[in-house]
Amino acid sequence: MTAKDPQKPGAERRFLPFLLVLFAASGCSALIYEIVWYQLLQLVIGSTAVSLGVLLATFMGGLCLGSLGLPRVARAREMHPLRVYALLELGIGACGILALVVIPLLDRVYVAAVGHGMPAILFRALICAICLMPPTILMGASLPAAARWVESTQEGVSWLGLLYGGNTAGAVFGCLLAGFYLLRVFDLTVATLVAAAINAVVGL
Repeated sequence: MTAKDPQKPGAERRFLPFLLVLFAASGCSALIYEIVWYQLLQLVIGSTAVSLGVLLATFMGGLCLGSLGLPRVARAREMHPLRVYALLELGIGACGILALVVIPLLDRVYVAAVGHGMPAILFRALICAICLMPPTILMGASLPAAARWVESTQEGVSWLGLLYGGNTAGAVFGCLLAGFYLLRVFDLTVATLVAAAINAVVGL
């Protein structure tokens, strides 16, 4: 079945509860990343206010770009929407691990080259924002990918609301899990690997 084929309501209805669980897990991993990235940016940039501003701007901007850009890319590739969603989740996990490695490395390089002071802080903030754009763009594309699979009917629209609600509920759980357990008991590396493992399970 290709992305152009009409979806059978019975088959679609059968898999929608499972997709709801996947979206909750996806939201959980996304907010674990956000908490981890906030801590990472504080260590790299050295300013809490700048770190928060960079994180929120990058996160929201990436979600927006991902939701706008996916339809054009998916139409060009003609892939099944759920296969696109799976690839997005795997890509998010890979980018999350890569960001954990690359951002501190870039910090050491630019501190040695540029030095300290506000211009250096803002420059490192810009580099960090560029590093975080790929995973946030992929996150923003995940809901539109699933929306392409759900029928444009009254029942399909209601399921879109449930998917978004499940994603939000998973995000709340991810905040609590990262803030009160993973980062309190372990460290940034373990928290990132947990989030990446969730992405891998969802993608598979």
